[in-house]
Amino acid sequence: MARFCTSCGSPMDDSAVFCAKCGKGAAGTNPAGAAPAQAYAPSAGGLTDNVAGALAYVTIIPAIIFLVVAPYNRNRFVRFHSFQCLLLAVAWIALNFVIAFVPFIHFMLYSLLGLVGFVLWLILLFKAYQGEKWKIPVIGDIAEKQADAV
Repeated sequence: MARFCTSCGSPMDDSAVFCAKCGKGAAGTNPAGAAPAQAYAPSAGGLTDNVAGALAYVTIIPAIIFLVVAPYNRNRFVRFHSFQCLLLAVAWIALNFVIAFVPFIHFMLYSLLGLVGFVLWLILLFKAYQGEKWKIPVIGDIAEKQADAV
């Protein structure tokens, strides 16, 4: 059965790992040291979905931009991560506000919350970059519903 390159469309050998014409990896293969078989095609804006999803977590500004700018606001993956970032920011502010009123131990709670928040941020950033939809328990469900409501 003949195979064709997913990038340029040229015919490929069944045993080929890379396209002879464009050099892209063949779909479904993962030679040692090569990128995973899942390929990310850049959208019209120039960013791949996984990069846009990861950038949505950098601050709330890229998340808002991705929800407004045309090629990204129609992409369900990017919308999910943008909404999850925004909802996480709102929950984070509310939690910090509540901790401010806890007497005596609020400094220790701020430190613990900061550490947990940093680790959570790193996990979300890397999972989005890997192309995964890693949902925070309550916030992720709300973000998924918002991402589906196009």
